[in-house]
Amino acid sequence: MNDRPALTLSAGIADRLAHPGTAPATATTEGNRQHLALGPIGIALLHIERAAADLGPWQRVHDWLATAARRPFTSGADSHPFYGAPALAHVLARAAEGLPGAYERDLDLLDRQVLDDVRHRLDTAHRRIDARQLPALAEFDAIRGLTGFGSYLLHRDPTSPVLRSVLDYCVRLTEPIAHDGDTLPGWWTPTGPSGRPDDRFPGGHGNSGMAHGIGAVLALLALAARHGTTTDGHHSAMRTILVWLDRWETTTPQGRTWPYWITRDELRTGRLAAPAPRRPSWCYGTAGLARAQQLAALALGDPARRAAAETALLDALTDPVQLRATADTGLCHGFAGLAHLTARTAADAFPENAQRLRTLLPVLLSTLLPPGTTPEEASTALVDSLAGPGLLDGAAGTALGILAASSTGPPRTAWDACLLIA
Repeated sequence: MNDRPALTLSAGIADRLAHPGTAPATATTEGNRQHLALGPIGIALLHIERAAADLGPWQRVHDWLATAARRPFTSGADSHPFYGAPALAHVLARAAEGLPGAYERDLDLLDRQVLDDVRHRLDTAHRRIDARQLPALAEFDAIRGLTGFGSYLLHRDPTSPVLRSVLDYCVRLTEPIAHDGDTLPGWWTPTGPSGRPDDRFPGGHGNSGMAHGIGAVLALLALAARHGTTTDGHHSAMRTILVWLDRWETTTPQGRTWPYWITRDELRTGRLAAPAPRRPSWCYGTAGLARAQQLAALALGDPARRAAAETALLDALTDPVQLRATADTGLCHGFAGLAHLTARTAADAFPENAQRLRTLLPVLLSTLLPPGTTPEEASTALVDSLAGPGLLDGAAGTALGILAASSTGPPRTAWDACLLIA
C-alpha cells in the first residue's frame, strides 16, 4: 500500500464522518458526547488536522463542535483529560493552532477550569503522598490523571507555574514508598489495571504502560525537558523510571520487550511469571515505551539509550509474534497507532534507524486495507465497525494515524499531545 491509497482511505473516513447528521449514531449519543475517545470532539480532531493541512473544510470542525457543545461540559472531579471540559479544551486548543484566533473566549474559560481542577488534584495527591498511601491509577495516568493534564498545559504554556507544579508532583511520584513490608515504587497502585480491586492482583501492581502507567510520566518529563521546562529532581526522576524499565525488560532473539505491569509476587521474586512477547501497542507494550525512552534519551543526552529504544521499536515491528497479537486498526492498540508512533519515532531517530523505520510504514499501512478491498469500501467498513467512528479505537483515530504516517512532515497540529508522544 503506497501513500496514495492510504491517503484515499483516510479521506474516505473523513468524508464518511463529514457531518454529525450523516455519521453513525454512536458518534453523537449523549453517553459519548463528552468523550474524547468515543464522541464528536474526538472526530473533530480529525477534521481539525485535515483543515490545518488544507485537506478539508473548517466547516466540518465547526459542525462537530457545535453538536458536542449543545449542552454544558462536565468539569471538576467528574472530568479528566479524555472526558468533559479538559477534553474539549484539548480539541479547541488544536483548532486554535490551525485557525489562529478561533474559540478564544471558550478556551480562556476552559483554561481557568482546567487550572482550578489541576490545583485541586495536586493538593489531594500531595496529601496522599504525605500520608504514605499508594496512588490510584487515575491520580497520575495519561487518560484520567495529572500526566494527561500536564501534557495539555505543556502545549498551552510551557512556562506555566501550574505545569511546573505538575512536574514537581511527577518527581515526587518516583520516590519509593514502604507498604506492607515491601519497598515499592511511588507509582505502585493497590488495585488491578482496571483501577478496581482485582483478586488476580493481590498487593496491587506497578503499571508500565503509556495509557495508565509510568511510561506516560516518563514521556511528560522528557517532553517538558525538551521544551526547556524542568524542576528540581527532574532528570533524576527520569533516570529512576528508566532504571525500573531496565530492571524488568526481557531480551529475546527478537529484541527487547517490557511487561505491561509487575505484580507483587513478581516484585518479591524478581522474576516475571510469563515473559512472553505481547502486542506492541501505544497503550501498553514495546511501541509506546520505546518512544517514551527515546524521548527521555534525547532529553538526557544519552545516545546509547536513544539507539536502543529505536532498535526496540524496529525489532517489535519486524517480530511476527508481536505483530500477530495486533488485531485491530485503531490508535490505542492497533496498526494505525503503530504507524503513527513509527512516524513520530523516525522523525527523532538516528539517520540509519530513521530510514529503516520509514521503510516499515508501507507494511503497517497495508494492514489497514484488506486484499481485494478498495479504500472506499475499507473506509465505510471502518466507520461502521464495532470499534465505531471515534478517536482512540475507532475510525477517526485510524484516519489520523494514516495521515501522519503518509506525510513527509509532522502533523500540522498537536492533536496527538493527548497520547504524550510529541
